[in-house]
Amino acid sequence: MADKPEVLDSEAVKKRSVAGVIALTSRTLFLQILTVVATFLLTVYLTPSEFGVFFVVSAVVNFLVYFSDIGLAAALIQKKGEVSDKDLTTTFTIQQLLVVTLVGGSLAASSLVANFYNLTEGGLALLRALIVAFFLSSLKTIPSVILERRLQFNKLVIPQIIENIAFYGTAVYLAWQGKGVDSFTVAVLLRGVVGLVAMYAIQPWAPRFSVSKDSARHLLSFGVPFQANSFLALVKDDLLTAYVGKILPLTEVGFIGWAQRWALMPLRFFSDSIIKVTFPAYSRLQHDKEKLKVAVEKSVFAVATVVFPSIVGLVAIAPTLVRTIPRYEKWQPALITLALFGVNALWASLSTTLTNTLNATGHIKKSLQLMIMWTALTWILTPLFILRIGFNGVALASAVVATTSIVTVYLVKRIVPIDVLPQITAPAFATAIMGMSVYALSPIAVESFAKLFLLVGGAGILYGILMWVLTGWRLKQEFRIIREALRKP
Repeated sequence: MADKPEVLDSEAVKKRSVAGVIALTSRTLFLQILTVVATFLLTVYLTPSEFGVFFVVSAVVNFLVYFSDIGLAAALIQKKGEVSDKDLTTTFTIQQLLVVTLVGGSLAASSLVANFYNLTEGGLALLRALIVAFFLSSLKTIPSVILERRLQFNKLVIPQIIENIAFYGTAVYLAWQGKGVDSFTVAVLLRGVVGLVAMYAIQPWAPRFSVSKDSARHLLSFGVPFQANSFLALVKDDLLTAYVGKILPLTEVGFIGWAQRWALMPLRFFSDSIIKVTFPAYSRLQHDKEKLKVAVEKSVFAVATVVFPSIVGLVAIAPTLVRTIPRYEKWQPALITLALFGVNALWASLSTTLTNTLNATGHIKKSLQLMIMWTALTWILTPLFILRIGFNGVALASAVVATTSIVTVYLVKRIVPIDVLPQITAPAFATAIMGMSVYALSPIAVESFAKLFLLVGGAGILYGILMWVLTGWRLKQEFRIIREALRKP
């Protein structure tokens, strides 16, 4: 079934976008809490080296994802006009040809990869399970694209909830049973199966094979630069992780993985919902620069308001958590890395929204130029910093490179006349006051969990009061828009 024509004016896009953010945020709230709790439990039950194995192997398998559809799915979402049945079947056919080739080659080479990283039999089984799960995930692409183009995120999130509950529930239970790396192996296979079944139950689509040259040519004109951008992100992040996993002990890689996962948790918890909606929404608004300007500024303000305090608060309270939680002292060496990855996450919360703007308006080559710069700087600085300060150099390089995201603001302003500074000033000021307060008072929270919870709750209240004093008028306006979006279809 093709993506039937549906005319969405600016008002409809706004309502569906707001409703989409609310749906993604509210429906995944339980899931995000589950993720935080599960990640914590996994880092309790697993050793740093076991966590490091999963971190490295996942990065290796992520290589496959970036070669799986050469940007065709993104091209379908960004396309201005109607998406035809030929577009869908052409994308599916090309993608599956690529995926089957990659899966076959990867399974054949899996033993060589395991030997290269000195993985145990459990690590090899995990690698193969992730490759199979990658194939299952590729089958969900077309139903996902259809839902995203229609901005039906309330449906799109359901399979994500189901598969993540299956993954984390299984992984934590097996880790508790002492299964080590095998906990991840079983969990990723179960996630792949239940996620695929759930997606086709929510959005049926009959897989079929055919290729239209005209459709392929049009989609590839956007898809190839988009995928080149994604490939460079792969080289910058996942290939770097693979490199680090080879030159550093797995225990230190585990420290890096622990710190990165927690530093990025606020992005996953809050801004992913906003970012997930912005690409298709901005694509629908690309013809109206004034309304696109308003949408981008609202997104930047929303992301800064929730992500800034989350990251800073987490970094400020982390030393107390490590000293207070039983069996968590083992992560003490990773605290500096956590703080440095936090700097990276702060910049990423803004740059991701802005690069989405470039992509949605068709300026994919500008995003590509940015990624070339970030990739080159990352690969130049990371080895140098590792030589000077050890494993903390990975996070230091990421923090330094992240500051160049200011260039993204300049590039977007040349296309859409956005004003970023007013959107982030109040959240940044309120976050700074809150962060200093938490850091100053955190020593007294070591005495008990009750005091720790009081400190966290008090920090949230302090931030809320400061934001209300500084931007109460704007918050009232945004809440009114949310109510209207929920009230009207």
